[in-house]
Amino acid sequence: MPKIFIIEDDVTLRGEISKLLNNYGYKCSYSDDFENIVEETLKTNPNLILLDINLPYYDGYHVCREIRKRSAVPIIVVTSRNSDMDELMSMNLGADDFITKPYNTQILLAHISAVLKRAEPNIDNQIIECNNVVLNISKSLVSFEEKETELTKNELGILTILMKNKGCIVHRNDIMNELWQSDEFIDDNTLTVNVNRLRKKLENIGAKGFIETKRGQGYMI
Repeated sequence: MPKIFIIEDDVTLRGEISKLLNNYGYKCSYSDDFENIVEETLKTNPNLILLDINLPYYDGYHVCREIRKRSAVPIIVVTSRNSDMDELMSMNLGADDFITKPYNTQILLAHISAVLKRAEPNIDNQIIECNNVVLNISKSLVSFEEKETELTKNELGILTILMKNKGCIVHRNDIMNELWQSDEFIDDNTLTVNVNRLRKKLENIGAKGFIETKRGQGYMI
């Protein structure tokens, strides 16, 4: 039974969502301690998080960013704020999906099912090794010789794609489409920022120059 944590301060709406999801075989939990909502969420070890943006103490952007620092758990932003900028910020901070209120309940269920399916681990392909760099996908860790570092969701996605295609140029658009499903959610600079952060982490553990830039094309290992 997949566990879903609902971060929503509207008690009535939260109850309706919880009842709906319980009826479809999900186990729901939530908390009113919004000052410590990140800790309250992660200690339940959920399979997925439904996150509103308008919250007490900290908005959903802050919550999403803090969760992403510590976990790769799938996050679906569910909010009445439906501007392109809200969607863009959510995706850039690591959200896996974005749904605006009001929504059809069947559409919400379909999005939850799709995100959970994408997040299912592929047990046969959780460790990738290339040039002494070892990527543990299930733990979101990369190591080189005796050092290791944690990766964010986007960093993990980029490195996974590149290592699975080692020796081949992976075009920037292909990476963006793979990570964010549609490049309309982000600008081109978002990928550059994530790659630069990933490179810095690799350099810090001794894997300098692991990712090559192919000007006008993309990246390769």
